[in-house]
Amino acid sequence: KDVSLDALKGILVTHEHGDHGKGVGMLARKAGVPIYLSAGTYQALLARSILKEDDAVHILSPEKPFKLIGLEVLPIPVPHDARETFQFIVKGHDAYFGLLTDTGSITPHLIENYAECDFLFLEFNHDIDMLWKGDYPESLKYRVGGNLGHLSNEQAISFLEEIGTERLKKLVVSHVSEKNNDIDLVNTLIHGILSDASDCLIYSNQKNGCEWIDTNDYL
Repeated sequence: KDVSLDALKGILVTHEHGDHGKGVGMLARKAGVPIYLSAGTYQALLARSILKEDDAVHILSPEKPFKLIGLEVLPIPVPHDARETFQFIVKGHDAYFGLLTDTGSITPHLIENYAECDFLFLEFNHDIDMLWKGDYPESLKYRVGGNLGHLSNEQAISFLEEIGTERLKKLVVSHVSEKNNDIDLVNTLIHGILSDASDCLIYSNQKNGCEWIDTNDYL
């Protein structure tokens, strides 16, 4: 289902890396909507002229919820190699939605905050063996696989086991590396812990994203 630009009410920015922040200023100005992000991310995007000083920007504080079109949004600080990376939990309409990508390691704090999610957009970035045996430069391997990098399949599965999957209505597998991961492998791992994985799973890819999910269809 297509979503028009007119339906956009605001933009949440996780961090300044190009695949997440490059077009945010242009999009916000075209749609006439505000941008929500951390102080560190704002300064980084401002320095690169992606944002302008007169853009409609709301600086968020970690762990301090705010309201957006009747929804409560909670910014969650995560370990990643950017200035001040936030992921988000959105609460409303009797459901919790969690976004968790670009995270190098899982902390007890993350497990506590995401345990009540009904819908989860979760990073399965790389398979550890594929990463270390692949053709990335050594420095990039250490960056991706380090504590400030990206979640491996094993970390993502462990996270799901820790938070429990009984509440999950939909799990969107995201941020999957085209070089260092394999969808069939991810699928096998998830089916090992989710009895209803076939009904629950959605795969997001770099070119097409994923289908629109209406949470009301699952509540």
